[in-house]
Amino acid sequence: MEGIPVINLGDIAFSSLLNGVMAIVFAALMAFVLTPIVRVMAHRIGGIDIPKDDRRMHKVPIPTLGGLAIFFAFVLTVIFFYDTSNTTIAMLIGSTIIVIMATLDDVFKLRAVIRFIVQIGAAVIVVSQGIIIERINIFGQYIHFGYFAIPITIIWIVGLTNAVNFIDGLDGLSCGLASISAISLLVVTLIIGEYRVALLVAILAGSCLGFLPFNMSPAKIFAGDTGAMFLGFILSIVSIQGVFKVHAVLTFIIPFLILGVPIFDTLFAIFRRILTGRHPFSADRGHLHHRLVDMGFNHRQAVRILYAVSSLLGISSIMIVTHRIVYALVIISISLGISVLTWIIIRNEKWRVESGLISDNMLEEQKNALNLIEAPEPTEAIENAELSLLNEAKTANSEENKQIVS
Repeated sequence: MEGIPVINLGDIAFSSLLNGVMAIVFAALMAFVLTPIVRVMAHRIGGIDIPKDDRRMHKVPIPTLGGLAIFFAFVLTVIFFYDTSNTTIAMLIGSTIIVIMATLDDVFKLRAVIRFIVQIGAAVIVVSQGIIIERINIFGQYIHFGYFAIPITIIWIVGLTNAVNFIDGLDGLSCGLASISAISLLVVTLIIGEYRVALLVAILAGSCLGFLPFNMSPAKIFAGDTGAMFLGFILSIVSIQGVFKVHAVLTFIIPFLILGVPIFDTLFAIFRRILTGRHPFSADRGHLHHRLVDMGFNHRQAVRILYAVSSLLGISSIMIVTHRIVYALVIISISLGISVLTWIIIRNEKWRVESGLISDNMLEEQKNALNLIEAPEPTEAIENAELSLLNEAKTANSEENKQIVS
């Protein structure tokens, strides 16, 4: 189709392609082999997530800190396969600060204000090296932010770092969504010729894919705040380096489409809490994944639905980059129409079973789960049992460690 940019592999040297493929494979392998080691470490230092409230969707204690495997896989691959520069060093320093803070949060539960201050500090380090949203393109007209460029960039980085963390509530959800977003960004950056950014995004995707086998339902380990915040931080940076440079008529929409699921979930949660008179960052059971599970979907179904939504939004963003805005609008409209019809069906118990989206047994299990949620607070004996599980996890013997590694 005339006027539509395409990925011209002839413009990319064979050595660069080979380097990119090796980087993806190396990142995935590093994440895969590091995850069991991190899992053992999580047991040793008490990085265990115990389900003590109805927000947590798992029923047994699960090791967290899985984000360390993603982080180290990403950093090692960048060191070996990526050209270092001031912006790259700033990104690695900022992400290291985020990971250290998030690891402490996973183990010791830091106050929200401390997390927020550290996130701002990490964002300032990145901004100081020129990673800034200077302008956006709206229907061919550039809007320059001027003095507001730096605060807008910091808000974008901190906001997206938290958005990915907020949606990390089901097995494989945050890491899978980050993988889909990274792949969408990879295609976009290849189309516009930002090959260095494309390699960085490819490394991130490989790191996520290597960790996912351990994180999919039933999860053996969680990414935790460590992984979710790291993924959000890196995605915010690569989106600035690549997507905001796109010379499309709707530049500002592209990152919001690619990262649409976590952004919408966060904004919806904040407005919902404000309207109900609560603190905008107070925890609750109202996120998208919670609502899908409460409607009767199991964990895997809820995750797949959000995967599908994220994929469709990613495809729409690619359509916009290739100047097929009408096609993008059609895809979004069809997706919204299907979503509305599906929502109508799942609101009706009879239709829900007839549609095959949920079986009679699953519906009964869901009702039992809701009854448990409405049950009284756990007794002291139950709380002691939970603490006992944590102590057992911390004091696992060497034979158990060998089994974990194998």
